[in-house]
Amino acid sequence: MNDYKKNFENEKERRIASYGQDRELKKSAKNFFQKSCFNKYTYNFSWMGVPIIQFPQDMIVMQELIFELQPDLIIETGIAHGGSLIYYASIMELLGRGRIIGVDIEIRQHNREVLENHRLFHRIELVEGSSIDESTLQQVSSMVSNQDKVVLVCLDSKHTHDHVYQELLKYSNFVTDDSYLVVFDTTAEVLDKETLEKLAENYRFKPWGKNSNPHSAVQQFLSESKDFDVDDRWHNKVQITNCYEGFLRKKINGI
Repeated sequence: MNDYKKNFENEKERRIASYGQDRELKKSAKNFFQKSCFNKYTYNFSWMGVPIIQFPQDMIVMQELIFELQPDLIIETGIAHGGSLIYYASIMELLGRGRIIGVDIEIRQHNREVLENHRLFHRIELVEGSSIDESTLQQVSSMVSNQDKVVLVCLDSKHTHDHVYQELLKYSNFVTDDSYLVVFDTTAEVLDKETLEKLAENYRFKPWGKNSNPHSAVQQFLSESKDFDVDDRWHNKVQITNCYEGFLRKKINGI
């Protein structure tokens, strides 16, 4: 790495780290996040014509993470319309490697047809069933091979504490050393109880609240697991995110 590139990267890392202490910036990001949730802002975006239902900022960060990891396999629970599957597949296509397994309790026929007819479907495999049912896990496990040296997992299905906690316990086993378990909708943690109750009326997240959300599940999981820790450089970088403290890195040999 030449001196210019090294200095650029070092300056960027210092700047990102400083965001974690910038109260005004964090407050502004929180205000936008909260307002955008009530207005279903994330429903406005698509990738290659397929609704993605994510913050654009998170998708840019996921692109960086995928490029950094160069994964052989991405497993995603909760695929909705399938936009994120197409997004990940397009990055894999550019990298010339890898595939994606998408898991959802119900893959509606019109969404399945869009995915199966997409020119990137050769990099996608679909599994229909509850992400935490044993039969679903067995099916996913059968698709993972010894050649999948780098596996990244994204959790974005049912957002209650119990469900996400079970996903964390089960899908963490697929994550390879120094890769990530990315948990979406953890940013519920930054919202107060009243706001969460109002949001629950607009979304299918019940029972949902300060003690039942993906972040609370992450906290329980981390208190019991010594294999993962939060890599805060990702949510610090992006600020407007659905993944606050949701980028969990698997340690290498416990380090």
